[in-house]
Amino acid sequence: MSVSLQKGQKVSLVGPGGGALTRVRMGLGWDAAVKRGLFGRRRPQPIDLDASCLLFDASGNLTDAVWFRQLRSKDGAVRHTGDNLTGEGEGDDESIIVDLAALPAGIAQLVFTVNSFTGQGFSQIVNAFCRLVDETTGEELARYDLSETGPHTAQIMAKVSRDGQGWSMTAIGATATGRTFQHLLPEVTAHL
Repeated sequence: MSVSLQKGQKVSLVGPGGGALTRVRMGLGWDAAVKRGLFGRRRPQPIDLDASCLLFDASGNLTDAVWFRQLRSKDGAVRHTGDNLTGEGEGDDESIIVDLAALPAGIAQLVFTVNSFTGQGFSQIVNAFCRLVDETTGEELARYDLSETGPHTAQIMAKVSRDGQGWSMTAIGATATGRTFQHLLPEVTAHL
């Protein structure tokens, strides 16, 4: 059963029967807001949002990043499925798959961000969400609505953290400005 998260809310991630999760997918979906064009015709503007996964150690040091220019982590435990340049279509527009069991023990937190590579603000985006799915069962575990509109071009969506022997997800939902994850690092580290 999926949990609809609010900003700052944390949920423990467990698999079927209460066991530890082994593989999860962070899905990002969005649609472009419809604009009035020539002669009053309504048309959506393509918007290129990019999902990224930043891997941090227990000291808060960035050890790796998975994004549209590096689709796989150095250890192979995190994989981006590819870049969607428009947001067209239903469901997840971009996905990042994480093999939690294969992550090195030194990785303490994964932070998921989204950036408007083309520089459009979130006021031009509708129906944006991120969700965490159990890759083993296909069941949606948690969903966070990214509906905060404004001139910001990025959001720090959520983090997945080691929580004892398991993992937990915290919805962050912090707005930021930047076309790639590198521009967000000062804001990201404030949420570790």
